[in-house]
Amino acid sequence: MPTLVRDRQERFSYDDYSNWTDEGRWELIDGVAYDMSPAPSRLHQKMLLKIVRPIADFLDDTPCEVYVAPFDVRLSEDPEASDKETLTVVQPDIVVVCDKSKLDERGCKGPPDFVIEILSPATAAKDMKIKRNLYERHGIREYWLVHPTDKTVMVYRIGADNEYGKAVICTGEDIVESTAIEGLKIGMADLFGFSAEEASPSEL
Repeated sequence: MPTLVRDRQERFSYDDYSNWTDEGRWELIDGVAYDMSPAPSRLHQKMLLKIVRPIADFLDDTPCEVYVAPFDVRLSEDPEASDKETLTVVQPDIVVVCDKSKLDERGCKGPPDFVIEILSPATAAKDMKIKRNLYERHGIREYWLVHPTDKTVMVYRIGADNEYGKAVICTGEDIVESTAIEGLKIGMADLFGFSAEEASPSEL
């Protein structure tokens, strides 16, 4: 499980986060700080590249841009919140932003259109519950959870009720299709083109 940088009773803002001088990577979720170390494994990085390449190619000549971690996404109930009032900053593995007014030199301020997280034993609980609820609450249109060991992708999409419906689980020869980025499709066979031995839990 990710460790906290301070006591659970203490709450931090983006202003605090910006002034931390240690070399670690952190996320804030509703003011609670989570340690993101150690760095992602080699296989995690390999999986990330398999996903981001077709997305980047697809987004050429479109208004949308794709970014990979570390890339700060600042979320607040108030879009005009100051750094001291912003209590959430996360670093998703992959982020797609189509509204360029949300982009600045520090990352993205406001919800991106599309987020992907690649699961590992250290982050799975946070990604599947805490971040899922966070992304739903902030209206992120689509959230993919990629599970390298199970070779599955869970796709959450915002419905008319502004909530994520039941996850669509893609496996085998399925094609994972985005609704947030119309026309984007990625084949499961293309994503999971490495052996089960390469994706052993101990290495992710």
